[in-house]
Amino acid sequence: MQILVMSDTHGDSNVIEKVRGFYPKVDAFIHCGDSELPFSHEALDGMNKVRGNCDIDKAFHDEVVFDLEDVTVFVTHGHLFNVKTSILSLSYRAKEVNAQIACFGHSHILGAEMIDDVLFLNPGSLLKPRGRKEKSFALVEAEDTYFEVKFFTDDNSCISSHKFMRKK
Repeated sequence: MQILVMSDTHGDSNVIEKVRGFYPKVDAFIHCGDSELPFSHEALDGMNKVRGNCDIDKAFHDEVVFDLEDVTVFVTHGHLFNVKTSILSLSYRAKEVNAQIACFGHSHILGAEMIDDVLFLNPGSLLKPRGRKEKSFALVEAEDTYFEVKFFTDDNSCISSHKFMRKK
């Protein structure tokens, strides 16, 4: 199972479509907010998408929870959980919804870590990255015993790859 995760595209629908084109057959597309596009914009069609602090369309939800095969995925932007300070509040919410993967954005800083059997994933930003020069998105592969997270640039060059053991 593969999940493509992006965030913080801030009005650039072209980069969304470009990145989706790299992996058209993934099992799920996620946008973690601050698309600054209308909820019904064609670039976001079929995506699990949430409202960021810069999104004005009220059709977006603050969070989305969905199941994909045997994995529960929690998606939020992160601003309502103060992720720039700590992911503690986010981790509480992820546990409340029984998520195995928690996707968020807001900080524009890519990262992935496993905490208490939950994979926390921030794909970075495809417009204004922080902490590094590369614009980024993430691809998650879920296997029976592990999650593999790969970060890519907006030109689909691999930045890094990380494996995390998962509990069943």
